[in-house]
Amino acid sequence: MKNIFNKIFLTTCLLISLGCGDFGDLNVDPNNPTVVAPETLLTNALTSVSSYVGATQGVLYSQMIGQITYTEDSRYEITQFDFSSWYYGPLNDLERIIDLNTDEETRVDANISGSNANQIAVARILKAYFYHTMTDRWGPIPYSQALQGNENFEPAYDSQEAIYTDLFKELTEAVAQMDSGAGVAGDFLFNGDMNSWKRFANSLRMVMAMRISNVDAAEGQKQFEGAMGADGGYISNNAESVMYPYLASAVNANPWFTRFITREDWGLSEPLVAMLDNLNDPRKNSFGDGTRAGDNPGSIVGIPYGMEFAVDANEISLPNGQYVRAQDAPLPIMTAAQMLFTRAEAAVRGWTGEDAEALYYDAIRASMEQWNVYEETAFDSYIQQANVAWDSANAMELIGNQKWIGLFLQGYEGWAEWRRTGYPALVPAIDPLNESGQIPVRQGYPTSENDLNKANYDAGVALLGGADNLDTPLWWDK
Repeated sequence: MKNIFNKIFLTTCLLISLGCGDFGDLNVDPNNPTVVAPETLLTNALTSVSSYVGATQGVLYSQMIGQITYTEDSRYEITQFDFSSWYYGPLNDLERIIDLNTDEETRVDANISGSNANQIAVARILKAYFYHTMTDRWGPIPYSQALQGNENFEPAYDSQEAIYTDLFKELTEAVAQMDSGAGVAGDFLFNGDMNSWKRFANSLRMVMAMRISNVDAAEGQKQFEGAMGADGGYISNNAESVMYPYLASAVNANPWFTRFITREDWGLSEPLVAMLDNLNDPRKNSFGDGTRAGDNPGSIVGIPYGMEFAVDANEISLPNGQYVRAQDAPLPIMTAAQMLFTRAEAAVRGWTGEDAEALYYDAIRASMEQWNVYEETAFDSYIQQANVAWDSANAMELIGNQKWIGLFLQGYEGWAEWRRTGYPALVPAIDPLNESGQIPVRQGYPTSENDLNKANYDAGVALLGGADNLDTPLWWDK
């Protein structure tokens, strides 16, 4: 027994002599490094934009795209959607950028990725973009108490109105705080160009201002006018449109390309094709490919939206192989057509003194140019059609219908605009699976919130003003 004890004692002493030199690394959290280049955080956050602009649920809700085989998503089967990955993913990265460029102990080293002020400004703008996309999906969400890490695992929910109010402030201040120092590194969206970030921030502010036009027209006009006059301007032509760049490689491939590698489960929707056919719209051949079988091979045919039974993929139009689902085809984040339609509506509302009719036609032209189908003579004929030609008495419907076409692939944005304006006149899925049978007007909170953040979840539902389901309209959806 004594020999065994001696061996244990000697072994322990040896381990102590080998391991007691420096315990410093044992107290370092490998998941929260103290030294990190802000540019890597920005790049990582920017990649998450693809998860939004390339998502399928938005294009399904807005009925731009339909499902061929597995149709449950287009029939509103899913009622709860998780938002946690946005908090611990891109929003956390952006908050870290702000911290690194603010903290006196790290801000000097952080300068390697650009001036402190410019890095903070970009992070604030991108945070505002993500929060805007989130609140327009769920409504009230954790905001003012979010991103506090292990200091607060149960953040309170803010009302959508309060979130919008603060996002307007964030976008305004972010543009104003930019300096003449180095542009930000790690920025594959604008290559560190701060004027482009200003333009994007102002344009986002204009979109948000129009979003609240039915519930707070005075504030909407104030924010719209302020954004139009802000330093940096706004998106006004296709060269300034913001597109997510993909590569002809598996590392950063267009998600629509990836979806078609092993199966064909997505096609143009019948509602979209019907409207394009009714307008003799040349964009349909850029939106979709011709059928490979059926009564008229090579034609553009939409899939009946939200039908229980599958159809033959050869008999409907798949998304265009060149402009939509090519491996390196860019996807729209914010376009000139979108902004021109928004300005046209602002002019109709009397928010600006611009020419609504001219902006409306410019928007259609910009959309056709975006999809490589613009030809002057054909365009002139197109806009002279009775259901396209400008009519001030019917301006909102004209703008709403054409904007929906112009937002093709911008699914969540198209869904938001349909909820706000009621245009186009979409009808629910043929065989809906949700209880009401109606087109969803929001997405339900994740079950984890009811389980892990119960008190604040209940308060959030109260702020929502209705049940936590797909049918309770958001604050601005009036």
